[in-house]
Amino acid sequence: MQKTLLNMTMGLGMMVLAAQQVHARNCAPRDEVIKRLTESYGETRQGLGIARQGAVMELYASEQSGSWTITVTLPDGITCLVASGQAYEMTAEALPPNV
Repeated sequence: MQKTLLNMTMGLGMMVLAAQQVHARNCAPRDEVIKRLTESYGETRQGLGIARQGAVMELYASEQSGSWTITVTLPDGITCLVASGQAYEMTAEALPPNV
C-alpha cells in the first residue's frame, strides 16, 4: 500500500511539473476551464489536493456520462488539463489500515 501511495505521489508531482513546463494549449485561466468542463461535459468537482509548489490538483467528473478530468491550477491562476477519461465511478469504501 505504501509503495502504491509513493508511486501515486511521484506521479502527481511529475504531472504538476509537466503542467508548469507546458503552460500552453492545454492551459487557460481557471474560470474558463471550469466553465467549459461544466457546460460542455457536465463535470463537477469531486475531489482536490495540494500539490508541489502551491499547485492545486482537482478531479472533475460527471456521474451521468462517466467522463472525468484532472486539472492542476498553478499559483498564477492558470489551470492545465492533465488527464481525462471515461468510466468514472464514485466509491465510498473504507481505506485499508496502514500496514
